[in-house]
Amino acid sequence: MEPGKIIQTARWPAWLNAALLLVASWIAIAALSLQVRPGAEAVAVVFPPWWSAQQVFAAAASANAAIIRITAIPSLLVVRPDDHDGLTRLRGAGAWLAMDPQAIAACLTK
Repeated sequence: MEPGKIIQTARWPAWLNAALLLVASWIAIAALSLQVRPGAEAVAVVFPPWWSAQQVFAAAASANAAIIRITAIPSLLVVRPDDHDGLTRLRGAGAWLAMDPQAIAACLTK
């Protein structure tokens, strides 16, 4: 081994650790605040963003969910799922996510 030879290793920037921690904490807070409350009559459901409004309405109707309100984003609806396995049928119809409609009410009104 020759003296004075420095071996360089590849490292990512120090700020990337802080950015990853920020993103992870944002996801955790969003998951906790947006989850559906037990016994909630209405839920906001997110369908794939490339679906048209007609596809979203058809998917909600196929799950026997009553549409309560539409939002500024066509793939996001506030619905009242059927009492018996309503959320399961919405997910089977293509819904990606079900969340508390009060958490998004102020941001996404049309």
